[in-house]
Amino acid sequence: MKNFIDDDFLLSTACARRLYHEAAANEPIFDYHCHLDPCAIAENKTFENLAEIWLLGDHYKWRAMRANGIDEAFITGNAAPEEKFFAWAQTVPRLLGNPLYHWTHLELQRYFDFYEPLTPENAGEVWKGANEKLKTISVASIFDKFNVFAVGTTDDPADNLAYHKQIAGNMAIKTKVTPSYRPDRALGIEKSDFVEYLGLLSAETGIKIINFNKFLSALSVSIRNFDDAGCLVSDHDLPHVFFEAAHNGSKGALWEEEVFVLFAIRLAGGKLTVQEAESFKTFTLCYLAGEYRKHGWAMQLHIGALRSVNTRMFGALGANTGYDAIADNNIAAKLSTLLDTMEERGNLPKTILYSLNPKDMYPLSALAGSFQGGIAGKMQLGSAWWFLDNRDGMETQLKILANTGLLSRFVGMTTDSRSFLSYPRHEYFRRILCNIIGEWAENGEIPSNWTFLSELVRDVSFGNAKRYFEKGNG
Repeated sequence: MKNFIDDDFLLSTACARRLYHEAAANEPIFDYHCHLDPCAIAENKTFENLAEIWLLGDHYKWRAMRANGIDEAFITGNAAPEEKFFAWAQTVPRLLGNPLYHWTHLELQRYFDFYEPLTPENAGEVWKGANEKLKTISVASIFDKFNVFAVGTTDDPADNLAYHKQIAGNMAIKTKVTPSYRPDRALGIEKSDFVEYLGLLSAETGIKIINFNKFLSALSVSIRNFDDAGCLVSDHDLPHVFFEAAHNGSKGALWEEEVFVLFAIRLAGGKLTVQEAESFKTFTLCYLAGEYRKHGWAMQLHIGALRSVNTRMFGALGANTGYDAIADNNIAAKLSTLLDTMEERGNLPKTILYSLNPKDMYPLSALAGSFQGGIAGKMQLGSAWWFLDNRDGMETQLKILANTGLLSRFVGMTTDSRSFLSYPRHEYFRRILCNIIGEWAENGEIPSNWTFLSELVRDVSFGNAKRYFEKGNG
């Protein structure tokens, strides 16, 4: 029987072990999509205690604690930090089979040199020892320890990017930290605060948004501002895929004229039908795609999150608190038309397609293959995400990509996390990657060519992402 999370954790063959230890383990990390707080990075934040750095804002852990019957006071409520940590320690032994169990113990090992399973009995020892180590841990030291080459935060077009400017001037932060363009609010024409949001966008860009053309101009100015700050990628949250052109199906001048009128109606306080709102969203997203391509950015489409399904708890705690789920929509037809419209106009940028529903993996990968060309791996099947961010999900995504595309061109793992303790997830991914390739080699399914296989592992771990997100590449 193997030791718990030892050096060869998840590595079942000699080839897998060599690939991980000699090729993957020491590659830098390109965390191209996360939700880390730019303010915390700019200030090179240190953390008061383990509850703050480990539990605050982590809705993955909150869901698990609720499932274990922990009272909300010890999750998001007013309980003391130590009490919240002890509530988490009560939950951890119940997590067998959940990726949180592995992540928790990888983080305890890699950050705090604690190698035993966390239990209520040793929670006091962990709390005391980790808090002592936290006195010497800052954001910069975390980035340095895990060799984090680059981080892409998630930022709104109306953001003034002041913290990113501070980061650029902070010599302690050696990691490249760039904003990522997340215009969900700019596309949310059906939302009650849309007109209010336009005021924020106007104030930041200096363009008074009095019509649709001015709106597009404001978006273009915000994109230039982000580009000046080093932005490499955009990101869109699409609960479902939309495509709606003009009422007669036109994708030409008539469509733009209709969207101009729809925008005016909404600007005046009117309401739009679902079809009208989606016509605006489609036109605007196609316009944005062209802007992304012009600046050499990649576009990320995160598809299929069913948000805030528990009305009572949304009212109590708000969004992003652990009450989201997986949508079950048909996405292929509309997504293919959306991508095709961008392609027809010469506006399709480098694109990463994610779905939160595993049934969509094959359709997404097949669609990506239909729009390749120009640069290696232009269209990507995104990494296993959120509810799929586990061993089964990662293995499935990697094998589907290998079956339908080029695994060797994959840009690899990203944390999609709000926690500075999440970097061992890259280790988790790399071990799984190496185990798959090692098994193939051991079984004679692929050549046991060390030079080729080690290069592939290094590329998927880091090299592909570094090349993919370079300005001017695509």
